[in-house]
Amino acid sequence: MLLFNLFNLKQKKMRKLIYVTLIAWVTFSIQSCSGPNGSKAGANSVNDTKADVAKNDSTIVAVDKDDAKFAVAAANGGMGEVEMGKLAQEKAVNAKVKDYGAMMVNDHSKVNDELKALAKSKGITLPGVLDKDEQNAKDKLSAKSGTDFDKAYVKSMVDDHKADIKDFEKAAKNLKDPDLKAFALKTLPILNKHLETIEKIHNGMK
Repeated sequence: MLLFNLFNLKQKKMRKLIYVTLIAWVTFSIQSCSGPNGSKAGANSVNDTKADVAKNDSTIVAVDKDDAKFAVAAANGGMGEVEMGKLAQEKAVNAKVKDYGAMMVNDHSKVNDELKALAKSKGITLPGVLDKDEQNAKDKLSAKSGTDFDKAYVKSMVDDHKADIKDFEKAAKNLKDPDLKAFALKTLPILNKHLETIEKIHNGMK
């Protein structure tokens, strides 16, 4: 009888020990999953990680103020060339002038699109409409017709491209951003071709 009682007592102690051990294990598991501050802390850790990844994935690259200024001026001038070219296609009486206008629209639209993509990657905001000077030049040209329009347009293109080439040569030499510098270098041959073509047209009209 004494042995039986001892056996029952031993069984009760074992069950109690197992029960306490089980509770301790469950508590430890919950804390491990929740993090040091519970489940909310664990969620915050995930969010912080996502934020860090998003930050590291950013493709925006800040550029020098003068570099950004060049990009804005180039975009405005490029839009002006396209708008003037459209006018030449509509109003010019000289076939060569009409063809030149078409070339301006085609070439400068491509250059403008390339600059837009480049500016976006640099965080540069380009103008969406012509500035005051370009708009005034377009308005004055729009008021002309016939051979007067042709002469005014041709003279404008000669003057514009001479100025543009100087600006792009300076940019290719002095810009700090390598991508914008490469853009200037790549565009220079196009501008030189435009100037050479319009000078021939200009000389042929004399």
